[in-house]
Amino acid sequence: MGHTPSSGLGIDTVMEEDLGDVLVEEIPNIKIGICAMNKKTKSTPMQEILSRIMRFEFVDVVVFSDDMILNHQVEEWPLCDALISFYSSGFPLDKAIEYSKLRNPFVLNDLEMQYTLLDRCAVYELLKEGNIETPRYAILMRDEDGNPIDTNFVELEDSIQIGNVVFQKPFVEKPVDAEDHNVFIYYPSSAGGGSQRLFRKVGSRSSVYSAESCVRKFGSYIYEDFVPTDGTDVKVYTVGPEYAHAEARKSPSLDGKVERDSQGKEIRYPVILNPYEKEMAHKVCELFKQTVCGFDLLRTHGTSYVCDVNGFSFVKTSKKYYDDCSQVLVSRILQELAPQLYKPYNLLEESSEDRPITDTLNGTMMELRCVIGIIRHGDRTPKQKLKMEIRHPRFIQLFKRHNSHNEKKLKLKRPKQLQEILDIVRDLLEEHHAGVTMFENPNKLRQLKNVLEMYGHFSGINRKIQLKYLGFKAYKSSKDEEAILLIMKWGGELTATGKIQAEELGRAFR
Repeated sequence: MGHTPSSGLGIDTVMEEDLGDVLVEEIPNIKIGICAMNKKTKSTPMQEILSRIMRFEFVDVVVFSDDMILNHQVEEWPLCDALISFYSSGFPLDKAIEYSKLRNPFVLNDLEMQYTLLDRCAVYELLKEGNIETPRYAILMRDEDGNPIDTNFVELEDSIQIGNVVFQKPFVEKPVDAEDHNVFIYYPSSAGGGSQRLFRKVGSRSSVYSAESCVRKFGSYIYEDFVPTDGTDVKVYTVGPEYAHAEARKSPSLDGKVERDSQGKEIRYPVILNPYEKEMAHKVCELFKQTVCGFDLLRTHGTSYVCDVNGFSFVKTSKKYYDDCSQVLVSRILQELAPQLYKPYNLLEESSEDRPITDTLNGTMMELRCVIGIIRHGDRTPKQKLKMEIRHPRFIQLFKRHNSHNEKKLKLKRPKQLQEILDIVRDLLEEHHAGVTMFENPNKLRQLKNVLEMYGHFSGINRKIQLKYLGFKAYKSSKDEEAILLIMKWGGELTATGKIQAEELGRAFR
């Protein structure tokens, strides 16, 4: 598809069979317009790339200011032959589209498709059309009053159902609006329940834990299966369909603490994409018509899924990427607008960041793929245990109610189960204070109550109760009573020192 920029440079009229016959003065410079908000165009990655682009012959860079973009008509915007333009908060995408139609520059990131990137539903549908793997998902649209639109919605303690699709916890809840980064992960009651609330990085935090286990009641969301990874997220950055750079970072779903280096930058690790993932990058770039495009990958059990497409994104700290990106962008522009100037680029040439290959002394060449460590534990609080025999009818009823398989032993660690125990203990202590005689030891009941009330909630897996049926035993009555051995276990949690040890070990393994 040809482009005839209205800047009147007449690039195509300068073409000759042999470029050597064309005087350099006769070749007009190609103007590359950068149309985006100042906070993006003045960012370090953009400045690094623009400074490299401006070193190329026959190329000029024109950066549109915020004042020009926001306060002037598109007829007044600078003329350009190629346009790099992308949406961010406050950017008038409709005006950029109007300008593109008016001046007809070569657009590297399709502008109308950027509306699609603002809707996660549309993004997932397009990925599905392109046969790109995504986590299993369903969409729940609600009206302004919070009522589901054209579907049934059922929420249970450990699952939800949208139409005929059922999601067991853990599952992920994403707002349909791609600009809303408040993504929640809901945990099953067997793991302590609650939810991890992800958000855009604020200082050293990227998520926080909440004891709330119920999904949000207002707004429209995509629900999808939680995909367990190795604790990392993979970020892929394309520059055209044939180039993809990938990095991994600690997943915000782990503990919400952002790992930063001595310069305050988030720590990321290089990733080598496999052939299947490279094909996915090619498809995403072509499907969304975005030359520069970032997307998120989830790797699990040998399979990779695309879980988000971000649109225009640059790598934050990589000189090799900046060199490659500027080279690819200029080459694509020259190939489209001035093929007589185009030279195929070679990204495999040695760079300052390339590591030399050292020959092995003998045998075949081997590559270290991973390090597997089995670790007992770091510095932690002591593990503690409380045993007591109980005979109160309410404990017996609770044991039988939860013991559906008629076993002699029962483990209770779900929040509702522990809450039932706590309610019984509180009632028994009140009866003891009122002078009621009972078999249970009040001192042990008080200790049991104190442990169950720790932290103010039952999230996590730091407490559990075991009940062992002891049968009938005699106690101050003419008839035997049923007895149960209650075993309460708690403690064994990482201390602040233990957390530091774990983080340092993880960094050492990287």
